[in-house]
Amino acid sequence: MRRPGGQLKHIHAGKVRDLYEDGDSLILVASDRVSVYDVVLPTPIPDKGALLTQLSNWWFGYLSDIPNHVVSATDVPAEFAGRAVRVKPLKMVQVECIARGYLSGSGLKEYERTGMVSGIALPPGLREGDRLPEPIFTPSTKASEGHDEPITFDDVVRQEGREVAERLRELTLEIYTRGASYAAGRGVIIADTKVEFGWDGEVLTLGDEVLTSDSSRYWPAAQWEPGHAQPSFDKQFVRDWSTSTGWNKEYPGPEIPADIVAATREKYREAYELITGIEWAGTPA
Repeated sequence: MRRPGGQLKHIHAGKVRDLYEDGDSLILVASDRVSVYDVVLPTPIPDKGALLTQLSNWWFGYLSDIPNHVVSATDVPAEFAGRAVRVKPLKMVQVECIARGYLSGSGLKEYERTGMVSGIALPPGLREGDRLPEPIFTPSTKASEGHDEPITFDDVVRQEGREVAERLRELTLEIYTRGASYAAGRGVIIADTKVEFGWDGEVLTLGDEVLTSDSSRYWPAAQWEPGHAQPSFDKQFVRDWSTSTGWNKEYPGPEIPADIVAATREKYREAYELITGIEWAGTPA
């Protein structure tokens, strides 16, 4: 495969994405692989890569005033059409930037132990699924292997310097707040989200994906009821199924049965259509 910029070269395989070098830009390709608890399960979810790529592209457009890495969503090799994007190479910041507006997941577990999340004290008596008084920035490490670990804002300051740490927090909370506000009008609660940033020269730039139902918890607003786990449009459905099998959350993960595959694909499709208002037409041929 060649383009005027030179040879297309595979340079990285992540849990669910592959990265290719193509001249001065990169091709970021989303696969149909699904990762839970940092383990890639052996069964793919059809259309997942395309659904998430196109949802992310929609959000990049919605948040276009925030610098991002997208060069083109269409100028990609034909075999990757619909599930790839041409992007700028960034020097990635080694912090997973997480914003939480509701209490769930690892944040809930930390709160139950300490009354805090990432060093931020929260009011007593909060329940699973409760809305927080205001969105909070709860970063984590960016582990190349194994699990990411929660860190505090002060840890980010020590690693990146105060000015950069404050900008990371500001951008993360802005992206979450704007995205959650829009989604609320579409009947969706975005409980939390993870974003990543890198440097394009001296410009702090949004990379990877943004506000997808893989990087965020999507809940149907009409069914929100604090005090227990919430129904979701995201891969929490697969997480919950995998846990119910008795799996120990270590490699290898369990095969996903056909009914769970179909239900998961439907949740990704529904999330895409609810947010974008566009009927899913399938992956381009």
